[in-house]
Amino acid sequence: MKISRIAQVGAVAAVAALALAGCASNEPSGEPSGDAPVSDLSGAIAGGGASSQEVAVSAWTAGFQQANPDVDVTYDPAGSGAGRESFQAGAFPFAGSDRPFKLEEIEAGPFDGCVEGTGIVELPTYISPIAVIFNLEGVDELNLDAATIAGLFAGEITNWNDEAIAVLNPGVELPDAPVTPVHRADDSGTTENFTDYLFAAAPDVWTYEPDGVWPLSSGEAAQGTSGVVGAVAGGNGTIGYADASRAAEEGLSTAAVQVGDEFVTYSPEAASAIVDASPFEEDRADGDLAIALDRTSEEAGVYPIVLVSYMIACQEYVDTAVAPIVKGYLQYVASPEGQDAAAAAAGSAPISDSLRDKVNAAIDTIVTE
Repeated sequence: MKISRIAQVGAVAAVAALALAGCASNEPSGEPSGDAPVSDLSGAIAGGGASSQEVAVSAWTAGFQQANPDVDVTYDPAGSGAGRESFQAGAFPFAGSDRPFKLEEIEAGPFDGCVEGTGIVELPTYISPIAVIFNLEGVDELNLDAATIAGLFAGEITNWNDEAIAVLNPGVELPDAPVTPVHRADDSGTTENFTDYLFAAAPDVWTYEPDGVWPLSSGEAAQGTSGVVGAVAGGNGTIGYADASRAAEEGLSTAAVQVGDEFVTYSPEAASAIVDASPFEEDRADGDLAIALDRTSEEAGVYPIVLVSYMIACQEYVDTAVAPIVKGYLQYVASPEGQDAAAAAAGSAPISDSLRDKVNAAIDTIVTE
């Protein structure tokens, strides 16, 4: 198995500075506060995975290393699929993923970095809307329903002045221009979440099972979140999907999505609301907090195209030296301070107190002795 190059999270200096400003504005420089773990931890851990979490991970790392200056944390944002593979191969002691492991993947195993016979923890610690982004000259805002979004990405709607778009956007002058859908080239949890929404909300149009690999050869493929955002921003008539924080960074236009009788613009609050309203998946082990998102909710103010990204770790490690560092890091990630730092840096939705209680209980199952 080919393992990706590990990139230093701390290299994103501007993001780290923002995260520190957001989470440490009321504390003396260099002193830990709030829920940041205070310990004598030392050593290094390297993780990787979801590129959607990259900005948040930078903020978490900055805050955690401020409280634990003898610890070094690195993260390679190579994509969810690469992160899960590297974690399963024992190359990373933790991974970020925009979907949890499937039950059949867990049963098949093995997880080489975990003690045989022990489980894994999967923690929903990053919640963000997936924005439907577009770049269309003369048009800054659009309303789209699930069937129309599915038609645009399936290649059934090929021109921007199509009646299906026009009827949802009265008064908007839509150009006679071809549609260029942009999708992820890599195995991506963002893709799996997006196709899960299309399959659930527009099954008559989008007939492909949810998957991290894009099912069509049409359209334009781009590597990673940055690639999709760049391709949409660099074209005209382009439409794509990406973690909303990256869309906001680039100033891209985003579509409001129909929920019930209203069109809802993405927001952290709307994303958090649908997570709290959704149940956990059945038949999961203790500490495996996979959420079964309700993509077809019609509750007011809910944004249905949401990404829940997970931090994944072993309950018991073959390399016992990494266990306390991983556990301490995840405790910071889940803490109010850590969640606020990510929200300030990435625009994500902090997890609710009730979800935090469950996440902390799962983290407590990690063996450190």
